[in-house]
Amino acid sequence: MNTTKNKVALVTGGGRGIGLGISQHLARSGFNLMISGIRPLEAVQEAMESLRALGVKAEYCQADVSEAAARQRLIEETRGQFGALHLLVNNAGVAPTQRSDILEASEESFERLMRVNLQGPYFLTQLAARWMVEQKKSAGDFSGAIINISSVSAIVASVNRGDYCLTKAGVAMATKLWAARLGEFGIAVYEIRPGVIKTDMTAGVGEKYDKLIAEGLLVEPRWGVPDDIGRAAAALARGEIPYATGQVLTVDGGLTLQRL
Repeated sequence: MNTTKNKVALVTGGGRGIGLGISQHLARSGFNLMISGIRPLEAVQEAMESLRALGVKAEYCQADVSEAAARQRLIEETRGQFGALHLLVNNAGVAPTQRSDILEASEESFERLMRVNLQGPYFLTQLAARWMVEQKKSAGDFSGAIINISSVSAIVASVNRGDYCLTKAGVAMATKLWAARLGEFGIAVYEIRPGVIKTDMTAGVGEKYDKLIAEGLLVEPRWGVPDDIGRAAAALARGEIPYATGQVLTVDGGLTLQRL
């Protein structure tokens, strides 16, 4: 029996790339969806229709998670459309506009990435968690969860995008913090740590990673795809990996596996 039918998931950046892969698998698992992103509705209409075709309710809210007012509006629209929230997936994120050696990197890029990749999901989690706690107190059988999408860059140093690495390391710690805080309410918090995933974000370094993969960078010699992350997220969302709050699920084809 599909126990997730009619549960509600909010997926930031859920209209393309990794976020869309996650949204598709959540829809197949029976979650109704609130999708957010910075693009206008017409730019994500095709993606939204593909999600609705899977038999769930799917709505879109244009919202920049780096802005406090937009985060509040996103939660309010989710409440208005669905009346409940069972799962938050903090997926929205950006890469540096220009990769720069840390000897030359700018404060402007640092601040932008911190606001979008770390401050945004941290305080969106705060809003969602408060609502989930409220739901738990009013209905003892309520089950909630939060999934943070980080990156192997949380633990692998890339000196030409230090700001990105620092934000993902921050997300890793945020996962631990929220897991520790929300455990008393039965709200599980997880981190998924993707490796080299083929999306529009990695399009500019395609040749670089094609070469590295051919030379043995990965144990599984292929690019990761959004579907790989979607499958992992859906398994966590369905509760198939219990008793594991605060843990990291690394989906990187063996990139971070130490080898001799």
